[in-house]
Amino acid sequence: MSTESSPLLNYRLFSVTGELPEGEGPGAQGEESVCSVATPPEQRPGLNTFFGVVVPTVLSMFSIVVFMRIGFVIGHAGFLQALLMLAVAYIIITLTILSVCAISTNGAVQGGGAYFMISRTLGPEFGGSIGLMFYLANVCACGVYILGLVEAILDVFGKISGAPGPAGLHALPQGYWFSLLYATGLLLLCLLVCLVGAEIYSKASFLIFLVVTIVLLTILVSFFAVGPQHFNIAHQDGGNVTYSGSFTGFNESTLRGNLYEQYSRDYTTNTMMSFATVFAILFNGCTGIMAGSNMSGELRDPSVSIPKGTIIAVGYTFFIYLLLFFMVSFTCDRVLLLQDNGFFRRINVWPPFVTIGIYSTSLSASMSSLIGASRILHALAKDQLFGVLTAPAKITSKSGNPWVAVLYTWALVQLVLFAGKLNTIAGIVTVFYLMAYAAIDLACLALEWASAPNFRPTFRFFSWHTCVLGLVSCFVMMFLINAVYTSASIVLMLLLLVFIHYRAPTSSWGYISQALIFHQVRKYLLLLDVRKEHVKFWRPQILLMVANPRASCQLIKFINDLKKGGLYVLGHVEIGDLDTVPSDPIQPQYNFWLSLVDRLNVKAFVDLTLSQSVRQGAQHLLRITGLGGMKPNTLVLGFYDSCTPEDYFLQDPAFRDGLENDHFGVDNSALQAHFPPVRDREGSKALGPSEYVSLVSDALKMGKNVCLGRYFHLLEKGALFGKGQGQGQGVAVDVWPLNLLRPDSASYVDVCSLFLLQMACILNMVPSWRASRLLIFLCVESGDDGWVRKEAKLRELLGKLRIKASIKIVAWDAVAALHWHNQPRAATPGHAGGETERTLADAPAAASATHLGRVSEEYLDAVNQLVRSQALHTAVSFLYLPRPPADTAQYERYLEQLDRVTRDLGPSLLIHGLTPVTCTEL
Repeated sequence: MSTESSPLLNYRLFSVTGELPEGEGPGAQGEESVCSVATPPEQRPGLNTFFGVVVPTVLSMFSIVVFMRIGFVIGHAGFLQALLMLAVAYIIITLTILSVCAISTNGAVQGGGAYFMISRTLGPEFGGSIGLMFYLANVCACGVYILGLVEAILDVFGKISGAPGPAGLHALPQGYWFSLLYATGLLLLCLLVCLVGAEIYSKASFLIFLVVTIVLLTILVSFFAVGPQHFNIAHQDGGNVTYSGSFTGFNESTLRGNLYEQYSRDYTTNTMMSFATVFAILFNGCTGIMAGSNMSGELRDPSVSIPKGTIIAVGYTFFIYLLLFFMVSFTCDRVLLLQDNGFFRRINVWPPFVTIGIYSTSLSASMSSLIGASRILHALAKDQLFGVLTAPAKITSKSGNPWVAVLYTWALVQLVLFAGKLNTIAGIVTVFYLMAYAAIDLACLALEWASAPNFRPTFRFFSWHTCVLGLVSCFVMMFLINAVYTSASIVLMLLLLVFIHYRAPTSSWGYISQALIFHQVRKYLLLLDVRKEHVKFWRPQILLMVANPRASCQLIKFINDLKKGGLYVLGHVEIGDLDTVPSDPIQPQYNFWLSLVDRLNVKAFVDLTLSQSVRQGAQHLLRITGLGGMKPNTLVLGFYDSCTPEDYFLQDPAFRDGLENDHFGVDNSALQAHFPPVRDREGSKALGPSEYVSLVSDALKMGKNVCLGRYFHLLEKGALFGKGQGQGQGVAVDVWPLNLLRPDSASYVDVCSLFLLQMACILNMVPSWRASRLLIFLCVESGDDGWVRKEAKLRELLGKLRIKASIKIVAWDAVAALHWHNQPRAATPGHAGGETERTLADAPAAASATHLGRVSEEYLDAVNQLVRSQALHTAVSFLYLPRPPADTAQYERYLEQLDRVTRDLGPSLLIHGLTPVTCTEL
């Protein structure tokens, strides 16, 4: 069966024969997405183009305006401005029709008409908000037609003192409450007809169409058959004032008198008219273009009927309006046009013809709007965009008539009737319709600009130029008609959009925003030229390798703070061989990882790979992750140690008590089951220590910066920066820019040290870390006479780099003594007689030279104790990461030394930078 959740692009693969492919039955996988659009022939609605689109569209467009407001428009605006209004109105609706035709011929349109088109194109947020406003437009339009019908009835049968004609004919009492009573009775009649169903209305509407056509023919004949006449016109609230109007027949002087505008007070509302208010009333006679689209659920072939029938109906109505404008301007004087909205009845060869036409077209337009609005509400309810508020509107009768939605709509129209007069609500109706038309133009424009391969409408008489012109025209006229109503409508639409965005479930309709984003991202990625990179605009682009997110969530969150608007990718290597499995085991995992990203609220991409080893997989990710100028320049790894990891999933409420469903098929239990439990003390690791160091070495060989994170499971950011802790006052980020494994090999200004400073500064720039202070440690010996000069040089460097940090002098004589005890004393930085100045170019090589055999365990323990003694209020420590030794046999020794230096240090990040990242120039 056809459902509202079906995608817009349906191919009806099995709808011709009704057969399924061999091997697929009712329970076959994928039946919903492919076969749900094939409606069995015996259940398929059967309205054709003429009955389902042309007839309701013509009747809705004519409605009350063609009989009761043409004279009003020409009387106030004059013939020339009336033609301008008609041209503007039909340009707007023609441009909208082109968009409607393009969308409706790009796939199967189901119940809901304009709402279905907008929602399946722009997504549920825009579709729901604009759909609801289009629903309200139909509700108000129904009220307009009912109030217009009441006005026409009272013109003939209402009590008016001094009115011409038999006294018994004017028997109905007038007044606000009587008008409301009559309108309520007429609306109840429309309700009873609509509850029967659209099929009966469609059959009856053809008879009404014939009646209206005959009446229009009699009006056109009357212009030639009836001679000049004079009429005395009196109004209910006009006191004893009587107006004298004339039907002159075709007269050139009459045309000259009607050429130009003469805006005055409307006798029905006693308000001053203007171009905008008159245009709003005229436009109500053009808003029925979506009547056929609203009947899409009852059409035999909506994709064919909607464009063809709408174009025919619009062309027909335009011709009739234009002809009547000419005839009226040539034959009726201004007084008649301004003081009698129902003057067609006075000049007709048989006045009851016009009365029958007014009643027929008004009732028809009212029922068309009532049915169309109820179908839109029914579609909104089926899509569950407004929850329990519209849930009952899903209920239908056995014949498929949404009778609850009809009752909802009837109740709202009844509220509209309290406005009392047609002209009072014409402006808001027009604004609502223009908003819906603008949304349709926007939907078509978005499809055209997205350049999606599946946007292949069979109707090709449109372009993005027509969409833009239609969109701009709608908004210009909306603000001209009533800026207050327009602003309020836009605010309402935005509120609905936000409400649906957070309230509605994720749909499977497809989001045009995703196609537009893809189109723009591809374009800008091509413009992001790696050859134009400059150090001034460098930012970290990070690949964080994650073995098991259960134990890495705090590190994932911390690196999210460190990325500074750069690329952030979570990488994972699944051990396996594609030759040994029937299908790729990686693709099904993406949903779980993306749900993890959502729950952690980090701005990260996910990249997974299948490899026979972690090292090989990491190489793959380092080479192929990213695109164009957005590729990782920094690799982050968790530290390799023997600590038993903690399961973060058991601590974070987001994984224990969060939403049970993320609308992508992943709930908490599924997420918990997908990621394996954390490794216990006896559990084996996926890679050995040598392979881990090889990962670091490989990344450096590939020109990537490397960071190793340790003890981040101890980082309690909420406790550090919570309101109870003075919002982070006193919290420090410690920076040790010296290579502690080789303190005699580098200065404080090599590339790696500057990279270390840059990363610490980036962390301090993050709003949540801004309360912390940077603390840079300068290690000196008591015999070093140049430490003051070294501090001044470092402070000068920080000033040039605009890094706000404190420098703390640390005496480390005892630690340095342990270092010199195991190797011959060399000329080192800080000794007056032997300090050798190094350039920035050769500093990295010197700093990276790690002589593992010359560093004793006592020295490493002393360094560890020194760093720990300084970490009194430290949140994170940034340490210099030496380059791994060239001899692979020394890898395990290298890892042991890193372990000793950082043991029990708290959250620490060891960093080795290869990239120049700082600049002192503009």
